[in-house]
Amino acid sequence: MKKITFFIMAAAFFAACSDNPKFLVEGQFEGAADSVLYLEANMLDGVKIVDSVKLKANGEFRFKVAAPKGCPEFYALRINGERINFAVDSTETIRLKAAMPGMSRNYTVEGNVSSQKMRELSLMQQDLQRKIVALEENDGMYPGDVVDSIEHIVKAYKEKVKQEYIFPAPATAYAYYAVCQSVTDLSGSFMLFNPLNDRDDVKAYAAVATAWDCYYPDAPRTVQLCNAAIRGLDNTAPPRQKVIDVDESKVSETGIIDVELPDINSKLRKLTDLKGKVVLLDFTVFAAKESPQRTRLLRSLYEKYSGQGLEIYQVSLDEDIHFWKTSVEHLPWISVHETDGHAMSSYGISNLPTFFLINRANEIVLRSDFMEGTLENNIQKLL
Repeated sequence: MKKITFFIMAAAFFAACSDNPKFLVEGQFEGAADSVLYLEANMLDGVKIVDSVKLKANGEFRFKVAAPKGCPEFYALRINGERINFAVDSTETIRLKAAMPGMSRNYTVEGNVSSQKMRELSLMQQDLQRKIVALEENDGMYPGDVVDSIEHIVKAYKEKVKQEYIFPAPATAYAYYAVCQSVTDLSGSFMLFNPLNDRDDVKAYAAVATAWDCYYPDAPRTVQLCNAAIRGLDNTAPPRQKVIDVDESKVSETGIIDVELPDINSKLRKLTDLKGKVVLLDFTVFAAKESPQRTRLLRSLYEKYSGQGLEIYQVSLDEDIHFWKTSVEHLPWISVHETDGHAMSSYGISNLPTFFLINRANEIVLRSDFMEGTLENNIQKLL
């Protein structure tokens, strides 16, 4: 009887294992007979071999692997020193065809858009790397000219990647892959996007971090992105200054001054249209070092209380409008932008960020400078 129970339990265990979601990667590698093909997972803590197979004469292969949880993950197929990178979101089927030698350039991929975009980025990166090495090996150029030429082509490459791959779709796996690209030249490897010390590069990181934080808030990769963006914004932040000097005595703690500003779709949004809701009127700058953490707090409050009547009307004073648009694209509340600081001045604000709480009657009842208790407690009182 005990043996029967054991076999029933074992069968149930293996049945449960077989029901776990899996993704499939399959295809064919021409000219690779007798080569060992490795499937690798590109983890945050390094590369791990998931499976391998010795290819037969026809070069066909098939791997079935547990699907990633929480966010897209990155994998590679490797033969000797050549690799093909691809992304997996859940249980899709990825199909690859390649020819040896040179499989890292001579391949096609089907199954998801991110893997196709990663192929484009990989080929571009390989071309950039060859150009850099060729310049470094050119003995007919002055060293200073070599450095200037490399900086020029790297800058052009990064601008193309930002405008065509990162900023249009920062929440995608290929945007993450793009900001993490590196190049190996005669001196070693270096990151194309410097997440810690280059202000423009930090903006690219921050855009992806903000988008991933919206869709995959608890994923380790999101934490890694956010930490890098926060450190970069801190390292490259200009000295803190007052944005506008005003007479604080002109600030009224009751009543409301209407604000009408455009959102990312150029639609004018009026503050007074929100009468009947409890409104958090927030003046901020997304390029500030504390912005990612602050956005996470606001999102938590919005998700918790928007169903009870909370709305956020967030006014950005970022100088870089494109960066602002990318930062707020996936935020669920009202995000507007002003360039002249008129609304900010009207509300007597001299430092950012500053927020106000507005009750359902469209009356200001609290300014952040004079807040007692937590923001959440004050919101609860008004709801």
